[in-house]
Amino acid sequence: TIMTDVDTMEVDPQPTENDVVDLTDESPESQAEDKKNEGNTYYKQKLYQQALSCYTDAINLCPNTAAYYGNRAATYMMISRYKDALEDARQSVRLDDAFVKGYLREGKCNLALGDTLSAERSFRRVLELEKGNQSAIEDLKAAKAVREFEDMAETDFQKGDFRRAVFCMDRCIEKCPACMRFKIKKAEALALLGRYQEAQELANDMLQRDHLNADAIYVRGMCLYYNDNIDKAYQHFQHVLRLAPD
Repeated sequence: TIMTDVDTMEVDPQPTENDVVDLTDESPESQAEDKKNEGNTYYKQKLYQQALSCYTDAINLCPNTAAYYGNRAATYMMISRYKDALEDARQSVRLDDAFVKGYLREGKCNLALGDTLSAERSFRRVLELEKGNQSAIEDLKAAKAVREFEDMAETDFQKGDFRRAVFCMDRCIEKCPACMRFKIKKAEALALLGRYQEAQELANDMLQRDHLNADAIYVRGMCLYYNDNIDKAYQHFQHVLRLAPD
């Protein structure tokens, strides 16, 4: 799974040849390296908030060093902040277009968020730079499998086989734990199966993360409607249309 991959991910201990050169005692480069090393210590101790603070300090001191963004991306991934991690991973490869770990993290974040096509592009770039990279090979297979399960679920919805759709969405969510689209699809299928409590719990979990998620509000409205709570369902659907008129 994504989290297993992240657990084995390492931050960069040493600067690359594209990184700092002049490390005089009081130089920003030297201070940044000290901050990065301090962050690496916290990272290894699983003190991720402290590690984030150190890597951010390093970036502020030397904003053009790819490894610092890469290390902060790895840390964000450990606390499931995949959007923040993705932004840092992208910046790391902008600064160094041969930074393998940057592309690998970019791919893992895209996969976690359910953007399988972007994930595949990142993993292929890793394999261009490092042909035998086992993590990229496995993650590329995972991204392709997710797309296949997503296509199967779409077919299952059209056939009314919602039980099978739930199964497919579960397989997708295993690889893409931060993808709201898959969770919404699963919640909708659960509602159509009459498993209203499970559907509502999933919708409520998404609304805790994003209280304006129109799809989650719609699913909750569906559950209320099928439970004959028409007035509340009507209020939910009105709210959905205000948030997403189309």
